[in-house]
Amino acid sequence: FQSLQGTAGDAVKFAIDAGYCHLDCACLYQNESDIGDAVWEKIEEGVVRQEDLFIVSVVLPLHLWSTFHGRSLVKEARRKTLAALQLDYLDLYLMHWPMGFKAGEELFPADGNGMIIPSNTDFLDTWEAMEELVDVGMVKAIGVSNCKQIDQLLSKPGLRHKPANNQVESHPYLPQEEQIKFCQFKGVSVTAYCPLGVPNWPCLPGDISPFDNRQIKEIALKYNKTPAQVNTARAYPPPDLKRCVIPRSVTPHCIEEKFKVFELAQEEMETLLAFKKQYCVCMCKNHKDYPFLEE
Repeated sequence: FQSLQGTAGDAVKFAIDAGYCHLDCACLYQNESDIGDAVWEKIEEGVVRQEDLFIVSVVLPLHLWSTFHGRSLVKEARRKTLAALQLDYLDLYLMHWPMGFKAGEELFPADGNGMIIPSNTDFLDTWEAMEELVDVGMVKAIGVSNCKQIDQLLSKPGLRHKPANNQVESHPYLPQEEQIKFCQFKGVSVTAYCPLGVPNWPCLPGDISPFDNRQIKEIALKYNKTPAQVNTARAYPPPDLKRCVIPRSVTPHCIEEKFKVFELAQEEMETLLAFKKQYCVCMCKNHKDYPFLEE
């Protein structure tokens, strides 16, 4: 729930009422207290129980932001998040990027040229600190986000807890099918974020939003759906319906709309996967662990 403080809570409550069972949060969004209050309000109403948050897969994956990659900072970051959410543990804890930034109060520490200041931390060392959180029961499982170094992590000497999940940007202009299939082959589940693309992201001149793409609109018209619903359906290619997709919404209408998932025909999936655009928003390209160097 990447939304302004004061709106995230209402969105969470409506989503739980609508039947959503996956709430994606992050320190970066700075709205954890609002989300914690909303979840507990629903618990007190009897809509869900605290134990149901794990039993029925109502999971709360939180992202370890890049300024907390220092080994001594990981547990403190988790303690603060648990306190804000008023929870004893998290079901899933993700490393937001395999890149550490300069530690401090700034979430995006930049130099005089506007470049992100990297730290010299190693994401494999950060992983060891996250493993310790599993050992003491602060989190049930750990994973990564925006990470293409899965093989490097899985082959890490002394690996004690395998990554349970890799959350990746995946939309019509960046499907990442090869990486997703590789993760699944390795037994790492995949969560697709930004399945709709983000209309207000900076684009190159002449770029067309996935909401305005002619082929997407034609498919939407055929099924009497919206382009947003088509883009969400794209993330569930038949017969593989095992992926988790987390579209961002804050308005009740959109939250409800994106919950109504339908299946596209194979030829329509092929059309959407054939787009030549490869557009992602990624930061800190000067970092030694930047995950997309070969691209």
